[in-house]
Amino acid sequence: MPKTAERLTRFTESVIREMTRVANQYDAINLSQGFPDADPPAEVLAAGKRAMAEGPHQYAITWGAPRFRKALVDKQRHWMGIDLDADAHVVVTCGSTEAMMTAMMTACNPGDKVIVFSPYYENYGADTILSGAEPIYVPLHPPDFNFEPAQLRTAFEKGPKAIVLCNPSNPSGKVFSLEELQTIADLAREFDAFVITDEVYEHIVYPPYRHHYMAALPGMFERTISCSSLSKTYNMTGWRLGYVIGPEAVIAGARKVHDFLTVGAAAPLQEAAVTALELPLSYYENLTADYTRKRDLFLGYLDEAGLAYTQPQGAYYVMVDCSEFGVADDNEFCRWMAEKVGVAAVPGSSFFHEPVNHLIRLHFSRSEEILAETGKRLKRLKSLI
Repeated sequence: MPKTAERLTRFTESVIREMTRVANQYDAINLSQGFPDADPPAEVLAAGKRAMAEGPHQYAITWGAPRFRKALVDKQRHWMGIDLDADAHVVVTCGSTEAMMTAMMTACNPGDKVIVFSPYYENYGADTILSGAEPIYVPLHPPDFNFEPAQLRTAFEKGPKAIVLCNPSNPSGKVFSLEELQTIADLAREFDAFVITDEVYEHIVYPPYRHHYMAALPGMFERTISCSSLSKTYNMTGWRLGYVIGPEAVIAGARKVHDFLTVGAAAPLQEAAVTALELPLSYYENLTADYTRKRDLFLGYLDEAGLAYTQPQGAYYVMVDCSEFGVADDNEFCRWMAEKVGVAAVPGSSFFHEPVNHLIRLHFSRSEEILAETGKRLKRLKSLI
């Protein structure tokens, strides 16, 4: 038979999804794949039932149902501080996964270069390769995951078409400061590059840290392609509702890419999700409080287990340092931990371009009862090594 595409040899199957299968194999607590175990808000579920009963059941407008786009723009105007046009600045996608792929294919030609911070969410490297571009990796240095401005400038001097920015960051939990964002913005303007942002954790940020939108910085809306989704904010990862926000000329191209990738997101789910987008500001305050409590609980359990970690500033992941266990192969360690300790994590090496093998990623978007049970199991870790 003919050979499949060569580009498929340049990235692996998702390690995160693989670790979910390992968790299921050993009946381990799954702290690998980062989806919440809470349901969407009750009023959103009620809206979903109405939409399933009453419709719409046929295609929505390819780039997003009008009611959904209006509700989204009304919400994002408040948070981003930008005057957005629902008819010109938005494409609704099948989750932020498609949003990022759409953004990459809209911005880049085959052979273009794209800067990716390392560690990075595993899709970014694959997105770059699938779009025919070449990644340039710039390290975020543990344990604080800061970048060196000189290293970033060197990467920009290679002439990239875009830089990918995940903020708050998966997997590190880093929230980029306004000063760091300004450094990135200045270089993007100087070297005429796009900034493609992944901001799915925009509402999960722990005080005193704040999320700043790259697109809202002076002179940056015209070169920022903002990607996000409703998945993590409203506990609806399975609904697959994401979006791209950008300047009109970019969005015109993104609509074409999106149309031929997926045609459109599910019409009844867009109708139901309008209710989520119209929730009051108190919802977001409660979301922050809930995740702050879970973060503090989980970090307390890590302390009790004597594990070293970097305190997350945003998102719901924590990078745990397993150096003291003499870990040489973090993949094997994670499989061993799922089987013997009953807790599934993601090997840190799957996020790094550099040879980093001593970190694992855990997530704490689980119920307090499950986090407490995780804490009990992790206390046994050192005795089993």
